[in-house]
Amino acid sequence: MHMDRPVFVFGSDLAGQHDSGDALVALQTRGAVYGQGSGPQGGAYAIPTRERTGEPRPRHEIAESVSAFLSFTRMRPWALFNVAPVGCGAAGYGAEEIAPMFAAAPHNVTLPKDFEDVLSRRTLGKTQGAQKS
Repeated sequence: MHMDRPVFVFGSDLAGQHDSGDALVALQTRGAVYGQGSGPQGGAYAIPTRERTGEPRPRHEIAESVSAFLSFTRMRPWALFNVAPVGCGAAGYGAEEIAPMFAAAPHNVTLPKDFEDVLSRRTLGKTQGAQKS
């Protein structure tokens, strides 16, 4: 992985058909490997959000892939990771459904604004709830 700029984290399908959206950007500009549907590749990292058929993966399976990604980032604290809105394009999920999967992201992971907004609302809600007790 080249560390001259942040690793681009994008949503993919399990077949690694990087034909559109952020996956195509990763293929064309960041060294993503066609046919590789998950994990590190070039200056990118694929999180599979769709099945080989293109259908959305179940959320619990996406969450497992996000967890594996977050473990990967914790083992590389010197590297920066810039997450695209994975799962919110062709997979069809909303930020409200995907962002919580990234709640434990370490300091070296930058999330899309929509994800940050969802997570800050959730944190604010928990803080306000705790103050009422």
